[in-house]
Amino acid sequence: MGEIGKYIYGIINSNTAISFFIPGDPFKEEKGKGYRVYTIPYENISTIVCDSEIVDYTRMSKDAVARLLVGHQQIIEKIMNVGYSVIPVRLGTFAVDETEVKDILNKGYSLIKDIVEKISDKIEIDVVATWNDFIPVLKEVGEEKEIKEFKERLLANPKEMTIDEQIKIGAMVKEALDRKREKCAEEIQKALRIFSHDFKVHEIMDDKMVINTAFLIGKEKQRDFEKEVEELNAKFTEKLNFRCVGQLPPYSFYTLEIKKMQFEEIQWARKKLDLNDFTTKDEIKKAYHRLALTSHPDKNPNKSGIEREFGEVTNAYMILLDYCRAFEQTSQVETCSFDEGELKKNAILVKVKK
Repeated sequence: MGEIGKYIYGIINSNTAISFFIPGDPFKEEKGKGYRVYTIPYENISTIVCDSEIVDYTRMSKDAVARLLVGHQQIIEKIMNVGYSVIPVRLGTFAVDETEVKDILNKGYSLIKDIVEKISDKIEIDVVATWNDFIPVLKEVGEEKEIKEFKERLLANPKEMTIDEQIKIGAMVKEALDRKREKCAEEIQKALRIFSHDFKVHEIMDDKMVINTAFLIGKEKQRDFEKEVEELNAKFTEKLNFRCVGQLPPYSFYTLEIKKMQFEEIQWARKKLDLNDFTTKDEIKKAYHRLALTSHPDKNPNKSGIEREFGEVTNAYMILLDYCRAFEQTSQVETCSFDEGELKKNAILVKVKK
């Protein structure tokens, strides 16, 4: 077994001690002895953690990550269901020990308290709608004047039909389906936005899905929101199937990402952008734009290795922007230093996951 650290689930606006036992092993498929979930307080907030081997989720299979995500969310929702507003933390986040957990809470304290105000007495509800029967929808789209006439021209001489023409008719149908979907989605979102503080549109998984949107609503508006969904369901009864998931913590709006930066990584990025020992976000942006002009593949289409060079410049830019944000978060100054001692004090960034 590797190094044991603190796996972080989320943050609550309380320093009340919470502890409960979960049977099984959260990080293995086989049944284990179980594990304890508990809180580590800092001032008037706390992190929800368990003791676990520190593992790299990016090296796991999709199935393993999906299983761990379910367990991660179950713990967060268990805390939520006993009355706490939980700020979720990104799946796969570890701290090395309790001291680092408290350092994370210290550095992110202002942001955390700001989020607490925004999510107090609020929940997330995810709304998904799919076409009830996709075949009639396709037939309806196929009867649109432009598509119908184009198909008739092709069918009049089927032997002369080209691959490009087949691709074109497929694209025309896809565009018409998207227009139809977007019209329905906008009507649904418009009706439900009235009851929400915010909403976030998620990826449409396939052509049968019409809407996949998360809504942040006040608990006092939940019944009104659900009633509106019921009315929409009745209105679209022969066309759409609605599914609501919630109450949920604000996964789509305020999941925190905790980024720990290394001295070597920061120094590599500084040298890549040719920056001095002290810099600001504006200077980082100027350096990036200057180098992007000379390393962009569109400007140098025939230069070997240019895509890799542009990727490195962009990566260095993102690393240094995060470092400056971490510096501002900790030191409350706009000019950041690349001194190794200063970096160690400012090497943790707490931010909302995009």
